Amino acid sequence: MIKAVLFDLDGTLLPMDQDVFVGTFSGMMTKKMVKEKNYDAKLLGKGIWSAIGQMVMNDGSKTNEEVFWDVYCGIMGHSNRQDENSFLDFYTNEFQQVAAVTKPDKRANEVIQLVKSKGLRPVIATNPLFPKVSTESRVRWAGLNKNDFEVITTFEDCHYCKPNLNYYTEILGKLGLKAEECAMVGNDVSEDMIAEKLGMKVFLLTDYIINKENKDISVYPNGGFDQLKEFIEKL
Repeated sequence: MIKAVLFDLDGTLLPMDQDVFVGTFSGMMTKKMVKEKNYDAKLLGKGIWSAIGQMVMNDGSKTNEEVFWDVYCGIMGHSNRQDENSFLDFYTNEFQQVAAVTKPDKRANEVIQLVKSKGLRPVIATNPLFPKVSTESRVRWAGLNKNDFEVITTFEDCHYCKPNLNYYTEILGKLGLKAEECAMVGNDVSEDMIAEKLGMKVFLLTDYIINKENKDISVYPNGGFDQLKEFIEKL
């Protein structure tokens, strides 16, 4: 019996072209940091992207946040997290302009309200590469209320990233549920559908599908928001 439904955010509940989104916000962040801190843009890029890469490889010994700052500070030559306030300021202010490149769909909220009406527990299972302020902003851009979700994964409180199955196991621990009691909805074949290996039901939202390995998607329930509603109705 399904008790909770996990949702990816970027490209799923918040429709977007991932490449445009990443290119837009990373460009804005680099511009801010170069201007305010007089950093070398290439070194800054290396610091940020190397830190993100290590978060994806996190073995669970630290939070993703700790991994990010350890790697970033090591490359930038800092002895402490002296840029943390600048990053948080960016996500609080300039980052909000990035909403313009997303394509919110009112059906996302309809899906969440349907989940709640069925007595199921909604979860935002977005790859925890961002701080809480950034993730909650994107939830808001999608026309959603953060209080509707029992768990929202951010880099402050997660020890793994997608597609590591331990990422999903960590969420299950927070929910106190078994994989067989959950469903995962996402647009990335490799990162989201992998939850099926644990025993979760899955649904692939195809509007902004990411399928880097060209896998056969016919093996998964899939479609747009209307088909997703039908999938949830049957849970």
